[in-house]
Amino acid sequence: MIVSALEKLGNQKLLIVLLAVITAIISIQNYNVTPDPNGSPTQELTLYSNYLIFKNSFFHLIHHQNLYIFYSSERVDFFKYSPTFALFMAPLAVLPNFLGLFLWNFLNLFILYLAIWKLPIAPQKRKLLALLFIVMEAITAMQNSQSNSLIAGLIILAFLSLEKNKTGLAALFIVTTIFIKIFGGLAFVLFLLYPHKLKAVIYSALWFAVLILAPLLVVTPVELLGIYKSWWGLLSSDYNGSEGLSVMAWIDVWFGITNCKQVIVLLGLMLFCIPLLRYPQFQSQKFRLLILASTLLWVIIFNHKAESPTFVIAVAGLVIWFFSQAASPFNTVLLLLALVFTILSPTDIFPAHIRNDIFIPYVVKVVPCILIWFKLTYDLLRSDFRPSPDRLPSKEFS
Repeated sequence: MIVSALEKLGNQKLLIVLLAVITAIISIQNYNVTPDPNGSPTQELTLYSNYLIFKNSFFHLIHHQNLYIFYSSERVDFFKYSPTFALFMAPLAVLPNFLGLFLWNFLNLFILYLAIWKLPIAPQKRKLLALLFIVMEAITAMQNSQSNSLIAGLIILAFLSLEKNKTGLAALFIVTTIFIKIFGGLAFVLFLLYPHKLKAVIYSALWFAVLILAPLLVVTPVELLGIYKSWWGLLSSDYNGSEGLSVMAWIDVWFGITNCKQVIVLLGLMLFCIPLLRYPQFQSQKFRLLILASTLLWVIIFNHKAESPTFVIAVAGLVIWFFSQAASPFNTVLLLLALVFTILSPTDIFPAHIRNDIFIPYVVKVVPCILIWFKLTYDLLRSDFRPSPDRLPSKEFS
């Protein structure tokens, strides 16, 4: 029944309208609380406080204020993105809050939808199922007005650009993610799968220079240097004392192994890189898709600040892993575990006491993603993807 209903939604225009309606509903829900008379946000205002942080960062930038201190009168957290991100919030910052919030949420969802829709997943009903999984998880990110759907979409679009030999565009997408959240830089490994690596380095350096200097439109060079020093200081201090919903937290909570964050991340990075030594496999599009999936999963499950809204990136990875290849019983079980314990675990489907007393303290949300990443890595290491090689770059996205 679900598949049949999805097939009726195969028209892209109808899908976009549906995504806009979902965005509007979530945005209205988030906006349905106003600040108290003193201007300080109430507890409920945190439903869209992330958007307010992003919006106000633009005004702090153009008014030559420190972006990376706590403004208690307008926010409940620090601004942790780059000054370039603050600058690029200008078109939304000048709009009324609700309109800006809606457009921000829709931008995130639309970019991710566009990326998933262009992936080489066939038949169409599998692509629609993949999109359904993504939208369910993206709602969690949208309810927090987060940028994670945008990051996932940009990384996938970078992969698609590389498949069409558009190295410069791919470099722009990846460099842009770094100026939102630094962990997006892991996607640079995708360049290893394709020719023209020197071109990739040159384009990446050029785009990095453009984006890092973009705030000079509104601040002086001395100010910009100080801003980047403040940003780095905030990110450095933010690393300590946090494990998030990660492999490190899972090992700590489930097995009592503590104080080994750096070791676990290093081992995870080594395991992530080993499949990249299988150079002959690069000719297979399936292998390249699985590397993309591994990248999207890795940046979340080994992220010390991973929280529920960031998991739309990991879910994008797991749907690429599952729907880009023939289903197997074992993989299907893993996907269903992810549906229940990763995507649905933060929702009201489960009673509050189960969410608060079991799922959250035992970091249940990350566990299926960890299992899938290890299974995916095992497949990348042992399977031979070459019997049906395709051309590089692929023409399937034309």
